[in-house]
Amino acid sequence: MQPILEIQDLRVSFRMYDRGLAQRDLAVLSDLTLSVRPGEVVAVAGSSGSGKSLLASAILGLLPANATVGGEMRYKGEPLTQDRQKRLRGSEIALVPQSVQYLDPLMKVGPQADGHRSPRPVETRRRLFSRLGLPEGTEKLYPFQLSGGMARRVLVATALLADAQLLIADEPTPGMSLDQALEALRLFRGMADEGRAVVLITHDVDLAVAFADRVAVFYAGTTVEIAPAADFRAGAEALRHPYSQALWRALPQNGFVPIPGFQPYAGNLPRGCVFAPRCPRRTAACEAGVPPMRPVRGGEVRCLYGA
Repeated sequence: MQPILEIQDLRVSFRMYDRGLAQRDLAVLSDLTLSVRPGEVVAVAGSSGSGKSLLASAILGLLPANATVGGEMRYKGEPLTQDRQKRLRGSEIALVPQSVQYLDPLMKVGPQADGHRSPRPVETRRRLFSRLGLPEGTEKLYPFQLSGGMARRVLVATALLADAQLLIADEPTPGMSLDQALEALRLFRGMADEGRAVVLITHDVDLAVAFADRVAVFYAGTTVEIAPAADFRAGAEALRHPYSQALWRALPQNGFVPIPGFQPYAGNLPRGCVFAPRCPRRTAACEAGVPPMRPVRGGEVRCLYGA
């Protein structure tokens, strides 16, 4: 089955001022690989600064003017050019943004959720608001009258009402109660079950793996593993990359076990494997070059020794 979205060796850098008027390119994403097929929810996990939200901006063409993008992005088999991103954004490709500031402060939230696309029955929006736990009359409020959790639920509803083929949800659940978050994820799962596709960017790995088909793990601006969600539910030994295993063990219910060191900053990446300085399996070969993604046990891993 052809993926709805294919990303291969994505690279994003920003032109920055260094000393005086000198400029340099700061690479923030490199060798990033991801795909999502019709009917799939693919969760994107990783620590802050690993490149998750930048991926969303790159797909939608929302990067600032000083950004340079390389590699390949394809939507339904065709290159995702800037013109095509602009044409598809908000219609075939929808975003649940991380920031509630995406809501227009001068417009009531009902008309914002309805949007300027093909008209949807008001009753459809009302049912969706109700499913997300938004009280009756919410559509008549301005964004400043909403709590943070209510604003996030309005953003979720707005994206779902777009009837998009691909939904990118960037940290959609903070500020929601557990029941509200679960209902939002059920709606995403239902969207995928209709044959559409969802990229779910999240820190909440536990919640995500209950609804996702696969999990892509990011570290220092690159993909280190793509695994069936069932492997995260099975435990650390079912995973392939030492960082994925460390991420699993760092969850509170799994012991909250930290590992030494820290994620390297963009512009100061180590040679070879970006995880090598923190990896218990590292050898001299890990510094010789960036390992390619390779298939292992029904998933993919960027590690010489992942098995």
